Amino acid sequence: MKAIVINGAKDLRIEEQEVEHPGKGQLQIEIHTGGVCGSDLHYYNHGGFGSITLREPMILGHEVAGHVRVVGDDVQGFVEGDLVAVSPSRPCGVCQYCTEALHNQCLNMQFYGSAMPFPHIQGAFRQVLNANAAQCVKANGLSPGEAAMAEPLAVTLHAVRNAGNLLGKRVLITGCGPIGALCILAARRAGAVEITVTDLSPHALEHGKNAGADHVVNTGDNPEALEKYSANKGYFDVMFECSGAVSALHSGISALRPGGIIMQLGLSGDMLLPMMQITAKELQLRGSFRFHTEFEMAVQLMLNDLIDTKSLITHTTPLDNAEQAFILAADRSQAMKSQIKFC
Repeated sequence: MKAIVINGAKDLRIEEQEVEHPGKGQLQIEIHTGGVCGSDLHYYNHGGFGSITLREPMILGHEVAGHVRVVGDDVQGFVEGDLVAVSPSRPCGVCQYCTEALHNQCLNMQFYGSAMPFPHIQGAFRQVLNANAAQCVKANGLSPGEAAMAEPLAVTLHAVRNAGNLLGKRVLITGCGPIGALCILAARRAGAVEITVTDLSPHALEHGKNAGADHVVNTGDNPEALEKYSANKGYFDVMFECSGAVSALHSGISALRPGGIIMQLGLSGDMLLPMMQITAKELQLRGSFRFHTEFEMAVQLMLNDLIDTKSLITHTTPLDNAEQAFILAADRSQAMKSQIKFC
């Protein structure tokens, strides 16, 4: 089989690797589609991000879907040919946090395509993947591209759950890449009455508008555009910060009303916080990291036509030209979600 392996910054290779027989409790999956994520781009462009750096070659990828090729021993509920969305998250189930149902904080997490531990956790950008059946959710009725969107959608569903009740709330989303656009869909489904999204890219904001944002704000053309929302101590109830940019965080905090919630999703290293504003307005700062139960929820929401991700998939590139998918994913004037077709 072929796999997409990162060896260092801008050193992406398609390599032949052996296919192993699935183990007990596993499915062997012929991967059809994989989406390029922001973390994949960091490995491709920089060889890592923050303190996380590549120390050995690693198969990239964690947003994948494909068809069951072999059903392993002791697996029930799946048959050959089923389309499945594959969760990249493999918590151990026995550590302190798993037993507290905080599986996304697992002390022994195995997450596809991660250079956090060493040896690195090899990723899912390969033509054939043996995955634990517990990671797989049947997605018959979706396209493989939609099924591969379950992972980023689950990230935003987890953030919306952490934000609490959004019914009737006014929501600000800073950064309208794939996660920001999916936040629009998730927040609206959770009952947000008004959604404003900011970004530097007109193309990204157009996708934000199509995803259902009530207002789009180009902070590249007008960096002070959110100032009008700062009157009378602020306007928005909740902010989903998806850009990882200090300027977006600060302007969003100024636009939050007293008692508002800052939900931080964007990851780009440590950021300085305006603690006086946070304290004086009694804001709540919350983090959101990965997901667990929300993965199956994401598939079900798409299957039931409650969330539609199709319009966010802007490019699909064949495996033999996989590097182009990474180049496109980094070009915010063209792409929203760039995916790779493996078969």
